[in-house]
Amino acid sequence: MSNNKWESFVRRVEPYIPGEQPGDANVIKLNTNENPYPPSPAVKRILDDFDCGRMRLYPDPNSEVLVDAVAEYYGLKPSQIFVGVGSDDVISMAFLTFFGSHKPVLFPNITYSFYDVWAEVYSIPYQTKPLREDFTIDPDDYKGENGGIIFPNPNAPTGVLESVDMIDEIVRANPDSVVIIDEAYIDFGGESCLPLIEKYDNLLVVQTFSKSRSMAGMRIGFAMGNEKLIKYMNDVKFSINSYTMNHLTQLCGAEAVKDDTYFRETTAKIITTRERVKLRLRELGFTFTDSKSNFIFAAHSSMAASEIFSKLKKRKIYVRYWNKPIICNYLRISIGTDEEMDRLFEALEDIINE
Repeated sequence: MSNNKWESFVRRVEPYIPGEQPGDANVIKLNTNENPYPPSPAVKRILDDFDCGRMRLYPDPNSEVLVDAVAEYYGLKPSQIFVGVGSDDVISMAFLTFFGSHKPVLFPNITYSFYDVWAEVYSIPYQTKPLREDFTIDPDDYKGENGGIIFPNPNAPTGVLESVDMIDEIVRANPDSVVIIDEAYIDFGGESCLPLIEKYDNLLVVQTFSKSRSMAGMRIGFAMGNEKLIKYMNDVKFSINSYTMNHLTQLCGAEAVKDDTYFRETTAKIITTRERVKLRLRELGFTFTDSKSNFIFAAHSSMAASEIFSKLKKRKIYVRYWNKPIICNYLRISIGTDEEMDRLFEALEDIINE
């Protein structure tokens, strides 16, 4: 019989569960907030012309070609940019770097469900703060003693956008801890708090290429902040793995940033579709927050979200559902193409009128 004493030393956590990735190409996939449009044509040119022989060499550990492109686009110094393998990697590294005071890190009770996973895996104490009834943040909840603060803006899964003034209020009240604003969805109609990094040396702003730049499959995220914050993050990163981002990804990311025209065209299309979807969902009996993201967080007036979720899935339309308190009657519906959303409306009409 084996001795399982080693298991008592295992770090056990409940892992993050991502949205389902169906293998069926005929599924209308509205469950993971991916961009329905392809990346910039400039990215395809890089892929078409790439010399595969270069893959035998280690990539640039500093990702200079990508860092320089991001810095130029946002009007920052390269020393103010940290890049990682998706914003999940970036935020995970930020947890490990900044949240070591043994005081609780604060974030909302309804938010991106990876935050508590990172806190658990790194043994970081945390407290969740309840959102108001309209799913907005009460800034007074974030003015007590803490070991750090993080929340998305717009929030996920609610899509609610907080004002830059409110974020300024929170950062101003917390000079002794790092405040991280996760702006994964900011490009779909929100105002970034990025200008505040020149005002506060403890503010870190995180964004991603996965949503607005159509590159979820390439895994590119980045953080912007004071040079000292970025140096500390790089020190931790290089203590774990110097070569986190491959050469091809660096090149593709840089070209995607440079193609601002395509970026603005695709985000504008998604915003237009989102506003049309709001009108149609309201006609179908749904209520929802005024989303400023690429998804809508909606509840139906007379039918349970779990039932709608199951019936949509049988029709090969995937949306996101959580069987959790407070949000168990809501569906998160990603914005797809106009054609995909029309298919969704047809299915919802059938389901509601059955």
